[in-house]
Formats: sequence, C-alpha cells, structure tokens
Amino acid sequence: MTISKLPYQFDFSLRRHNTFGIDASAHAYLPVTSLEMLLVLRSDPDAARLQRLVLGGGSNLVLTQDFPGLVLHMCNRGREIVGADDDAVYVRAAAGENWHELVLWTLEQGLAGLENLSLIPGNVGAAPIQNIGAYGVELQERFHALTAIDMESGEILTLDRSACAFDYRDSVFKHRLRDRAVVLDVTFALPKRWQPALRYADVAQELDARKLMQPTARDISDAVIAIRTRKLPDPAVIGNAGSFFKNPIVTAVQRNALLEQHPQLVNYQQPNGSYKLAAGWLIDQCGWKGKNLGAAGVYEKQALVLVNRGGASGQDVVRLAQAVQADVMVKFGVTLEPEPIFI
Repeated sequence: MTISKLPYQFDFSLRRHNTFGIDASAHAYLPVTSLEMLLVLRSDPDAARLQRLVLGGGSNLVLTQDFPGLVLHMCNRGREIVGADDDAVYVRAAAGENWHELVLWTLEQGLAGLENLSLIPGNVGAAPIQNIGAYGVELQERFHALTAIDMESGEILTLDRSACAFDYRDSVFKHRLRDRAVVLDVTFALPKRWQPALRYADVAQELDARKLMQPTARDISDAVIAIRTRKLPDPAVIGNAGSFFKNPIVTAVQRNALLEQHPQLVNYQQPNGSYKLAAGWLIDQCGWKGKNLGAAGVYEKQALVLVNRGGASGQDVVRLAQAVQADVMVKFGVTLEPEPIFI
C-alpha cells in the first residue's frame, strides 16, 4: 500500500506521545496542522482504508499493543478572543493547543472561568470529548461551541453545548460521533460576572492556608496547581494518565448501605439525588496505594493514579487496573470504570 501527498511517517514510535510512556508504535503517523490536511486525507483511497486514531496530548490513552492504522496527531495551534456580549467573553482555541497553557493565557488576559481546571494534562481538542473536570468545575459549564469535521461525510460540524450531549466524563464523541468526528477548535464562554468555585475542601483549605479570603481567579489557579503538584506525579518523571478511574455514581440507597458498613466513606451528593463516591478512597481502603503489580503501580500519594514504574507495557497497566477493580467490587460492591481509552 502506498500513501502519498501528505507527510506520513511509518513504524512511528508513540512512546513520547502518550503520558504513560508506553513503548508502542503506529503503522502510520500524520501530524495534522490544518483542516486542509484532513480534506486531502479524505481523498486518499489508501489512507481511507486504514483504521484511524486521533491523538492529542496522549494523556487519556493506554496503548495495549502497536496500532495497525493511521494516527492523526492534532498539532494545529492558535488562540484568540473572538467576541463578547453582556454575559461572557468568548475565547477560541485550536485543538492542538496545550490545555494548561490555554488556562494560563486566559488568566493573563484577565479572563476568569477556567482556573479550577488548571494543570489538567492534554490538549484542547480532547477536553470536550472527555468533558474534563476538576475541583467543582466541568468543561461543559464554560463551553460555548466547537468545530469538527465528520471524516465520513466531509461535513464541517458546528456543535453547541446541547449537541455535544455532555455528561460526567462523557459526550457525543464517545457515542454517535465516535471514530467519525475530528475536533478542530473549541470556543469557551468565560463569564463576566464571575464567582469563585470553592466548594471542594482541598481548594478552600489551600486558600485558607494562604490567607486568601477573597481569592482572585489567579489565586485559585495557583492553589489548584499546588494541590495537583503535591498529589499527582509529573508524567515527564513518572508515566501516568492522571486520574485513572471515574468516581462512581451510586443511588442514595446504595450510598446509605455503604455508610452503615463504612462510616468514613467519602461521598458527594449530586443535584439529581445520587451520590458520587471518591474512587481514590475506595482503592486506598483496599490497600492498593503504593503497591505494584509488575512494572505498573498505584501512586503512593494518590490511589486514583496508576503509574508506569519503568518499562511497563499497556498489558501491565490493564492487569493492574483489573486487579484494583476486582478488589473494589469485592469490598464495596462498586464498579470502577476507567477514564482512559484502551487501544
């Protein structure tokens, strides 16, 4: 098979392009810097026959084997203020922009709203797919619209919040548009009448320790960065994909039954009356914090994070994740669902 017209690379190592640092390769690799490249790609019959994987920062990915198809690595750049109204300032960023760098840039422009999402690894294009969230704020709360291309039809899509069908770590891109849509850029609505989101105890305690009673958005960002730096390993030092499991959602009946057996259960009531359980606490109670299974392990400072101790394969990570899931199920009767996708 001969693929032409675009700067493909073959038998390409993805080790530096996934934050777990797993050594796996792609049959073909293409750094995508423009919509035009994707349109040319659609017209290439050889490339069209290959399985595709869209890659951003590689922070939500576990490579369990070499990828036999074509990796499209979104490398387009650009960020700008594109408008404002009575309620918000609108900021557009290309899919290939680094997420944390975008957050810092908005703060430099005097714009608040993304500060609780500081230091989340990955790129902008993946943020709506996962509906990223941290410390009391989810992306959907700041989302306005995005542009994507449907690689099957060639149609350029403009999707608003409703069309994205956001849910907890979920969106339309994991369902109807999975393996079809490639996000090109995202526009955020940053509120003019900003109110700090301080309902998470870690953030409130950090600000209190800094004696900040009326924190600015920058103060909150600095606090979140400090918290995350203390709790989470730097992928450049220890391979990881951040929080590995979603915090499970249970009914009030389930939560009450668990509380009777485990009075220290960490849980948060949701607007619909369900309860979110702290997955890290569940894992810690099963004795996994700091333990290893082969070359993969559970981070000693935060049980929600699985790490590459050095030379771990994707299968090593899968075996560890399954062992953790099994123990949590036995002890609590709760299913843990991984956040990363497995390839």
